Amino acid sequence: MELNSIVIVSLTSPKEKIWGQILLLEAKGVTVRGIGIETFDDFIRQVIQQEETGVSLNTVFFPMHRLERIIVDEPSGSIPSLSQRFHAKVGLTIQEYLGISGPGV
Repeated sequence: MELNSIVIVSLTSPKEKIWGQILLLEAKGVTVRGIGIETFDDFIRQVIQQEETGVSLNTVFFPMHRLERIIVDEPSGSIPSLSQRFHAKVGLTIQEYLGISGPGV
């Protein structure tokens, strides 16, 4: 995983999944700017409609003991990644929307 990678973070206690950008990955945990998977469609709708309120990306630190796994957001066969779905519906890549140029930046 590289800085600025778009990932899905699976957490335990409580169980949840977060989609977003890795800001910091270190031995004590991971800092992500993202949203819960369950709010992904609401987030896209809000971006398209240019709404100011509602679902927003949050910067959150998750300690290592909560991490189950981190996977890069990439397609699986014919199933598009969440980033590809964002791009198809919004017309911008998530990196353009966030103002980043990609992993390792």
